[in-house]
Amino acid sequence: MVISTVPLFHAMSLWAVALDREFGWNRTQLGLALTFTRVEGGLMGPLEGYLTDKVGTRRMVLIGLLILGGAFIFFGQIQNLWMFYTAYILMALGQGLGSWIPIMTLLTRWFQKGRSMALGWANMSSRGGALLLIPMIGWAIEPDHLGWRLTATILGIVMIGVAIPISLAIRNQPEDYGLLPDGAKPDPEPAPLANEASNALPIAEEDFTASEALRTPAFWLIAFGHGFTSMVILAIMAHLGLLMVDKGYELQDAAFVVSVYTAVAMGFQLVGGYVGGKIPIRLALAFFTSMQALGVVVLVFADAKSTFYLFAVLFGAGFGGRNPLTVAIRGDYFGSASFGKILGFSTVPMNLLLLIAAPLVGWMRDVQGDYTQAFMVMVATNMIGATCFILAKKPMKKTASMSTAVY
Repeated sequence: MVISTVPLFHAMSLWAVALDREFGWNRTQLGLALTFTRVEGGLMGPLEGYLTDKVGTRRMVLIGLLILGGAFIFFGQIQNLWMFYTAYILMALGQGLGSWIPIMTLLTRWFQKGRSMALGWANMSSRGGALLLIPMIGWAIEPDHLGWRLTATILGIVMIGVAIPISLAIRNQPEDYGLLPDGAKPDPEPAPLANEASNALPIAEEDFTASEALRTPAFWLIAFGHGFTSMVILAIMAHLGLLMVDKGYELQDAAFVVSVYTAVAMGFQLVGGYVGGKIPIRLALAFFTSMQALGVVVLVFADAKSTFYLFAVLFGAGFGGRNPLTVAIRGDYFGSASFGKILGFSTVPMNLLLLIAAPLVGWMRDVQGDYTQAFMVMVATNMIGATCFILAKKPMKKTASMSTAVY
């Protein structure tokens, strides 16, 4: 997750500053790059979910990292806007095939009782890698150091080099090793009485098929809630560095702010996982997404480094706490049997919303001369997403006896 996500998305605002310096592209043009990644995500999400359920996470990670590495090498050679867009589409394809959907499916299958915390630990570890990698990328892409082209090329070579070792370390699902979720071992002999059943065994989940999940209001509320609350994250990734440069700060200042909100998010992955296991997960999601929005309000009016760091703390806490819960709620509501397909289908409405986030913010800044109204619009969409989470109540699977009951 570190190597596939951080250089592409978390470092986008750093690449944007470097490309702005060399090519002079406006904010709308730069923001469109992330839009093209969402086009890929919307089109490929269901296929990525299907392939994950079909061939497993191990193969998906291998294929994805090889494509991503090659795309980063190509990114280092771009000469015009369309080459830039092509590079980002290819990078998004590799990242999509080898990162989020396959890895979230993997974790959902290995953990049930501790799912929220497991997702929190995994995401915390990836944020820890980002905490180190973002300042390194920010330093390396400066013209006086490696420059952005050589930095991108080196990243691509590293991705290709680690693709095989990382994929070989992956275990697709516990059943392949005679285990059950949470490390439980199947009971070789059924207990004679129900109350004598082993407490070590996980509680049976109610697994929905993809088609059954699509017919529930909860599926759509979660998908749109995830999309609306991710719009502001995508906008921050694309435009934070540009916003700070507009206000007279240096690229390295932006890298440090990204590092701070990444560090805070790293710790709050566990806080979110813990809270999501103690209160209704939909309410926990609404709380953390509201905190995320509050951070962006602070950013809009930031005029000193201290307020930028306050933004980083609030935004990181909200973003970090929310992150594992957006995945865990789908596993809790729909089970793990068809999780890859369900997660893949849910990326379609989510990515439709993400299509407009970065270019809309860039266009509004180009027209109005600053980012104030643009980011306040993102705050509003964030709160719409929080409302969707509140309304997303856990569905009950219809059984044959329920559908044929006589009243």
